[in-house]
Amino acid sequence: MILVLAGTTEGREMVADLCARGYQVTTATLTAYGAELAGAAGVVANLSGPLSEDGLSNLLQGRRFTALVDCTHPFATNITKMAKQLCARHSLPYYRYARPSVELPINPLIKSVKGWTEAVNAVTAPGFNNIFLTIGTRHLPEFVRSPGLQGKRLIARVLPETDSIACCRSLGLPPRDIVAVQGPCGRELNAALYSYYKADVVVTKDSGTVGGALEKVFAALELDLPVIVVRRPQEEDGMSKAEILAAIQALY
Repeated sequence: MILVLAGTTEGREMVADLCARGYQVTTATLTAYGAELAGAAGVVANLSGPLSEDGLSNLLQGRRFTALVDCTHPFATNITKMAKQLCARHSLPYYRYARPSVELPINPLIKSVKGWTEAVNAVTAPGFNNIFLTIGTRHLPEFVRSPGLQGKRLIARVLPETDSIACCRSLGLPPRDIVAVQGPCGRELNAALYSYYKADVVVTKDSGTVGGALEKVFAALELDLPVIVVRRPQEEDGMSKAEILAAIQALY
């Protein structure tokens, strides 16, 4: 039995490939919708919801897994760190899928930053009054609560999930400033959203080509909008899908 931490496009593809090769697979995703998508390939078990350290440890102890494949989002650093440590503790092979980064064009409108504090500071510049955030909800509080952004309009593009919208509302964002849409979106739709909300600047993150990062960036450039791109955390042990499949085959 192989445990796949899914919830991404690559996670669903990995599950499909493993099942097609005859492996028994259990998936774990953050949302019920993610579980629904990941489970379409014929998995043995399909789990959804946040995983605590104790919860994942109990899961690894209670089932006889051969390996854990981590296909979570590149910015989901907490679950990746926890999974890696627990696999070491339980002597379970751990394989991390590495989503390729995007190659950003050279353009003075693009500012690449290494963290969320830098991103918040970058949009406090004069003239940035309507700030379009395509970053999800995890780091949204850092923008909403920043003293330098008080009085500015923050537009948050988030997943159309109840929890995501509830998070935005709990932070004080009005419904008119919440864009609930399932990505990735094409350049045309991104540009239309930026125009409709009269964005002065766009904030996104390097979620890779699969995550639609380039479409967000090119849509901003098309409108001559500055775009702040948060670089992803460095990963040293990431593998390609082919490498992971070969490593799993070697286990059997």
